[in-house]
Amino acid sequence: MPIRKFDGKFMASPLSFLHHWQGWLTIAAAVTYLLATVTMRRRHPKGLAVLAIALGMHAPVLASQIMALEGLRYGFASALSATLWLALVVLVWEARRSRLEGAATVVAPLAAIALVLPWFFVGHVFQGTVSVLFVPHLLIGTLAYGVFLLAATLAVFILIQARVLQSHSARLLDDGLFDQLPPLLAMERMLFRYLSIGFFLLTITLISGVLFSEEVFGRALRLDHKSVLTLFSWLVYGLLLWGHRSRGWRGAAAARATLLGFFVLLLAYVGSRFVLEVVLQRSLGA
Repeated sequence: MPIRKFDGKFMASPLSFLHHWQGWLTIAAAVTYLLATVTMRRRHPKGLAVLAIALGMHAPVLASQIMALEGLRYGFASALSATLWLALVVLVWEARRSRLEGAATVVAPLAAIALVLPWFFVGHVFQGTVSVLFVPHLLIGTLAYGVFLLAATLAVFILIQARVLQSHSARLLDDGLFDQLPPLLAMERMLFRYLSIGFFLLTITLISGVLFSEEVFGRALRLDHKSVLTLFSWLVYGLLLWGHRSRGWRGAAAARATLLGFFVLLLAYVGSRFVLEVVLQRSLGA
C-alpha cells in the first residue's frame, strides 16, 4: 500500500516538550553530552563512559521523536539527531583501540544541540501502512550518513594537522585536542576505512531506492534534487576510493574531497528537508 504523507506542524510551541518525560530526558542527555565533552577534554578516564551514558539517554528520546503516536516522523532535525547519535556510537566503539576522544569532543556538543531540535522542528508524518522495505532503507541510509560524518570529522583534523606541520609549528599540536587523536597516518587509514564502509552503505541505499522505489516509497522513482545530489556524492566518494587504491591519492586532497562529498550528501536530505520544512513549511515526501 502506498505511503500517505501529510503535512504536520513543523514548529512546536516553545518548551512544550518539557510537559513529558521525554523532554526532561532530552535536557538530561544534552547536559550529559556537554559533561562528557568537558571530562574528555580534561583527559578524565571516565570521559567515554559519560559519553556512553549520554548515548543511552539519547536513544529512547530519538525513538520517541521518530516513532510518534500519529505515525513515523522523520524530518531534517530527526535525521540530523540520528546521524550524530550513530556517529558517536561508532566513535565510542572505535575509541576502545584508538585515541578518538578528540573527535568525540567535537561531535558530542553537536549531538547535544541536534537532540533538542526535533522538539521544535518536528517534521512530517508518514501515516498509513509503511512498507517493510522503507525502514531498512532509512536505517541504512542514516548509518551511511553517520559513518561519513566521522570521515568528515577526521578529514578536518587531517587538514589542520597537515597545515600545522607544513608551517613548521608542530608545537601547536600539543593542544589537548590533538593529543587525543591518532597520528596523522593512522587517521588517514581510518579515514579510508570509514569511506569504504560508508560507500558500501550508500550504495545499498541507492540500489534499494532505484530497484524498489515503488515498494519503499509508494511511488515510482523520481529524479529530483535529492536523488541527483546523493548520486553526485556517491560518485565523489567512489572516485576518491578508486584514486586511493589505484593512484595512491591521500593527504589534504583526499580530505578535501571527503568534505566535498559529505557537504553534498548533507544537502541531499538534511538540507533539502530543512528548506521544505522550515523555509517553505511544507512536506513533499521522503
